Amino acid sequence: MDVGLIGLPGSGKTTVFNLLTGAGAETSAFGGGRVEARQALAAVPDPRLEVLAGMFHPRKVTYAQLRVVDVPGLSRGETGGPNRFLNEVRAVDALVHVIRGFPNALGEPPQPVADAVDMELELGLADLDLLERRRERLDQQRKLTAEGRLERDVVERLIAALEAGRRIEQVALDEAEARLLRGYQFLTQKPMVWVVNLTEAAFEAGTWPGRAELEERAASLGIPLVVTAGQWEMEAMALDPEERRAFLQALGLEETGISRLARAVYRRLGLISFLTAGEDEVRAWTVAAGTTAKAAAGKIHSDIERGFIRAEVVAFEDLREAGSLARARERGLVRMEGRDYVVQDGDVITFRFNV
Repeated sequence: MDVGLIGLPGSGKTTVFNLLTGAGAETSAFGGGRVEARQALAAVPDPRLEVLAGMFHPRKVTYAQLRVVDVPGLSRGETGGPNRFLNEVRAVDALVHVIRGFPNALGEPPQPVADAVDMELELGLADLDLLERRRERLDQQRKLTAEGRLERDVVERLIAALEAGRRIEQVALDEAEARLLRGYQFLTQKPMVWVVNLTEAAFEAGTWPGRAELEERAASLGIPLVVTAGQWEMEAMALDPEERRAFLQALGLEETGISRLARAVYRRLGLISFLTAGEDEVRAWTVAAGTTAKAAAGKIHSDIERGFIRAEVVAFEDLREAGSLARARERGLVRMEGRDYVVQDGDVITFRFNV
């Protein structure tokens, strides 16, 4: 899954990219002005792995990962303008809109609501243009098939939704209708997360211009909203882990905003993690919600899926309470599940197989 970071110039988007991927502060925290997209892997923080590492003392710990793309900012003054921006956005699976929540270089106050509206308008207009052109082509056909008539009806519904300020993602479609639209790559159908990039003072105070209105708008569109402080978190990342932990505790925080953002994106994509644990490695494996045990086994190795016998499953919370896998077995907390078992987030699984 590719996650695209988008935002207006000067939003601090590249700083968020650096924080998510550990790329380092190689550009201005609230500037960047990149003209080429960058991409890198971002680990999804998961405290459960730390608990398992304390039990199993593995040689390594491997977190779930997302590929993050730093899409050049939307600017009509650049070569290619919005078209180039929109083409890059179409190539990713989900979007994170980084919204400026701090004064810009000219000292102008942030306008997070206006920036969010502008970006949604840009994405919506691109979808509307695509739909109107498709409607025109359908109308030019002499006789529509049953499938063509269905597509024409769906196109009309989507146009009406966009004109009413809704996202295509919010329009309920049945299986046949959704199948007709698979090749469209609608921008407002992609999972979206908003992240407001604040100053340290605003982040600590929990108040910033337009907060209530932006929260209301995000809720109406079904978009998760996360706050962070890019400049401050970049400085915190330079500390060693113990100093960083003490720093956060002094501010009454359990984790950084960037950690919450990574998990919010992961959930927004409909992803979950099952866990494996042993002396060699403790690892989070990424699967889509609804994945069966046999298919999950294939994430580790195709041979395990091919020779699947059963999955020995214990819920993470049960394992943590028991204190060890042996005690979890003694308490009857480890279950034997077959190939059609639907994996749950946090399941700690040992696969039995024969090839």
